[in-house]
Amino acid sequence: MKAGREPAASDPVARLYVDVPLPHLDRLFDYLVPAELADHVGPGSRVRVRFAGRLVDAYVVERAGMSDHPGRLAFVERAVGTEPVLTDETAALFRAVADRWAGNFVDVVRLGVPPRHAAAEKSRAPESGELPSVGPAGFERYRAGTAFVSAVREGRPARAVWTALPGESWPERLAELARIASDAGRGAILVVPDARDLDRLDAASTVVLGTGRHVALSADLGPAERYRRWLSVRRGEVRVVIGTRAAVYAPVADLGLVAVWDDGDDLHDEPRAPYATTRDVAVLRSAQTGAALVLGGFARTAEAQLLLETGWAHEVSADRAAVRSVAPRVQALGDDVELGRDPGAAAARLPSLAWRRTKEALDAGAPVLVQVPRRGYVPSLACARDRTAARCSVCAGPLAARRANDVPACRWCGRPAGDWRCPACGERRLRAVVVGAGRTAEELGRAFPGFPVRTSGGDRVLADVPPEPAVVVATPGAEPVCPGGYGAALLLDGWALLGRADLRAAEETLRRWANAAALVRPGAPVIVGADAGVPTVQALVRWDPAGAAVRELAERTELGFPPAGRMASLTGTPTAVGEFVAAAELPPDAAVVGPIPVTGDTERVLIRVPRASGALLATRLKEAAAGRSARRSAEPVRIQLDPTELG
Repeated sequence: MKAGREPAASDPVARLYVDVPLPHLDRLFDYLVPAELADHVGPGSRVRVRFAGRLVDAYVVERAGMSDHPGRLAFVERAVGTEPVLTDETAALFRAVADRWAGNFVDVVRLGVPPRHAAAEKSRAPESGELPSVGPAGFERYRAGTAFVSAVREGRPARAVWTALPGESWPERLAELARIASDAGRGAILVVPDARDLDRLDAASTVVLGTGRHVALSADLGPAERYRRWLSVRRGEVRVVIGTRAAVYAPVADLGLVAVWDDGDDLHDEPRAPYATTRDVAVLRSAQTGAALVLGGFARTAEAQLLLETGWAHEVSADRAAVRSVAPRVQALGDDVELGRDPGAAAARLPSLAWRRTKEALDAGAPVLVQVPRRGYVPSLACARDRTAARCSVCAGPLAARRANDVPACRWCGRPAGDWRCPACGERRLRAVVVGAGRTAEELGRAFPGFPVRTSGGDRVLADVPPEPAVVVATPGAEPVCPGGYGAALLLDGWALLGRADLRAAEETLRRWANAAALVRPGAPVIVGADAGVPTVQALVRWDPAGAAVRELAERTELGFPPAGRMASLTGTPTAVGEFVAAAELPPDAAVVGPIPVTGDTERVLIRVPRASGALLATRLKEAAAGRSARRSAEPVRIQLDPTELG
């Protein structure tokens, strides 16, 4: 402590969270504000304090006149900058997210508050341009669409699940909603899965809002630019934020609208603790602030369906006549009619129907979209004789080939395996188990000579393609936009998506298919490489994402899986997980599943409770984590509530 320091004359106590991400330290600590910092330390300030002998960052939540702490209080060492980084609303949000997902306040702060960049604090947002003249929002085609637009305009807390029509210009619709909220004197946050979607939304927002009235926030920005843009929002200079995952935490003043596009995309799943998804944070923020909420997409998640069935949100969707007028013509390769014409269609990767539709579209001067579940040349290999999976002799990872004539190599450790021999039968020949985008592009180039073949996926994602004849091979989520739409689409290897050992396989498959099919012209053919009798295929054929979501939620409810119930995943060594489960005072209705081996000496335990006990489960897990943290347990246990992947 510096000699001679005196506490501030008014409200000398700062209540703050120290930036030490240990569960047993996730609480408020009291420090004295020195008189010389009285005007620089307030609610929301970032400061430095001495904690356990170290100088650490901390976040002030409030100033108070006295402390309940019986001992002597240390002084705040210094203020970090002059800009408050928390608002009352975001501080409450960070606390609520940490509590709901059994995490720490400072972990959520790291997601929502970018690191300080001193030079950025000296900048100011540029002057706004002229406000463009725009027409009415394009929600007239949707039932309850006009009512939702009116609610946003009037500042009412309406919540909607919007099922967009195929071919819908969703960036324009979201930008129009933001404009309505902005014109009403409220702020808006629009969140999309990736940078490519953000670029489209940024362009639409500039047209609808004009220049200088919105900022785009994403992890791709440099630290200075990201902090500068974030500060312009915190200061109230800009009221509309668009961005990827972390933008849902943006400190928008007078928030009137939160929108999430394609909430089922796994890019909305936060990979850092406490692992909250964008959709769930948006729902929580809407509930806390009274802001309107819209979850939009071409497909619908079980979580969105639960919001509808509980009455918390309302459906915004088109009637069947409107859907039929713009939907593509979807046909499965394995339907009875096509099997009658081509008995080999079920086994062929590019049967005659797909070849015919592709050739017709190309000859008509239109591009054709081909969606392939995996990128690469041959992402998975097996013995040509007995189909035994080909694995690395060193680390047991799967073998793959990047290009034709390449020596197979391990996808885990990268070691070449030119001398591979099947451990079961001794065969040296390999065959493809899953054919990737690279191999598919090569095959299609031979099948349709004279037409260019473009690929999009991995580190080479195309934003758009011109409306001219070409075969465009893309992995899910990397499909380029084509002005006017594609002339046809082939959704290959459907079994590779539907056959995944994942609770969400059917929902995710339909989402990926719908996103690709929505890029096709009205009435144009979409060929699905899957059995026509599969319910997921039928949902695409009928373009019925709502019916698929109803069925998905019913199945999850029967199993007690999220979102019908809440589930926690505990991952760590067998000893650590066993100790954690034994120490946790789980709710009486909790069901423990496992342990389940993960990799090496790591295992996973799943804990399932009814939804009503979800908050108690999070509390008990947090208490158990705090106990282990206080005892300085050496082996960590990863806690994840409502995991999106259960395996």
